[in-house]
Amino acid sequence: MSDSRSALTPDALSMMDAIARSGSFAAAARELGKVPSALTYSVRQLEDALDVLLFDRRSRQATLTAAGQELLEEGRRLLGEIDAVANRVKRVATGWETQLSIAVDDVISRATMLELCESFYACSATLSRTTTPSRTAAAPSATPPATRLRLRAEVLSGTWEALVTGQADLAIGVFSNRELPSGVSVKDLGPVPFVFVVAPHHPLAAGSEPLDDAELIHHRAIAVADSAQRLTPVTVNLLPGQDVLTVSDMRSKIDALLRSLGCGFVPEPMARDHIAAGRLVVKRVQRDRLEGRFGYAWRTPVAARRGAAKKAQPGLALKWWLEQLESPTTRKALLERHGSRVGDPIR
Repeated sequence: MSDSRSALTPDALSMMDAIARSGSFAAAARELGKVPSALTYSVRQLEDALDVLLFDRRSRQATLTAAGQELLEEGRRLLGEIDAVANRVKRVATGWETQLSIAVDDVISRATMLELCESFYACSATLSRTTTPSRTAAAPSATPPATRLRLRAEVLSGTWEALVTGQADLAIGVFSNRELPSGVSVKDLGPVPFVFVVAPHHPLAAGSEPLDDAELIHHRAIAVADSAQRLTPVTVNLLPGQDVLTVSDMRSKIDALLRSLGCGFVPEPMARDHIAAGRLVVKRVQRDRLEGRFGYAWRTPVAARRGAAKKAQPGLALKWWLEQLESPTTRKALLERHGSRVGDPIR
């Protein structure tokens, strides 16, 4: 084994991270429980093994050289991968994921998602005690490891992209008409009608119906940017040459519509309260009325090796979420519960 490989230990990488975060050798030494001279000696040993200078000695601060910065960034990545391996091993032993990442599309009810998170935290301990096998018959695991939930807000193709690129384990609000890659399963959430709306004081509010494209092209459209970075972004209902104001999410789009900054299609459940109060006006258009069909998708575990008798099962946290999504009441709440009565239970 080369000197450089033996020098790049997790402790050495953690030391670099501590020095960079704290900004000085003295502060890093306190954090790591060492004396500054011992930390300085460890850094010199690492520099000798790699035959590079990692810190600029001319500065009073712990200033990284270009080589030191590269080692810091790669070291943090390696430490993350080491943690991921440990987490995967832990998951195999307990059945619970250390982290479950959920991509949530912009059309999904935020209040309902947070209530599902609340139920998950309340129920996961009970569920795990009844499903997690004990290490030995005499000493059962009393407290299972907690699963951290990570919610990702995505728009249009970005929701699907987060799943297929491995950034999410579960995606809620994907288009149901996608071609499925291997290792992904999908189920239906339901339809969401879209309506064309403007503010009452917008010029189109008094226009004769149905509005045609020749009339619409003279008025600014409000569009929501697709959050996809790798997949081809989706553009919906924009006319060639039409002025466009692009915003980051559907709630910002509705705010822009309320201010009469433009016109556009929105999910009817998200605009329902504004329409009922007269703050937005629904206008019929010549083109077909839109209806989006949404679903939820998850990454399906595959067998660890070719010819294995059983396919790997989803972790207990993912299994809990999939069970909740089987409820028609929950699916309806995810698509329609955007109103002001956010305190009502979904089940």
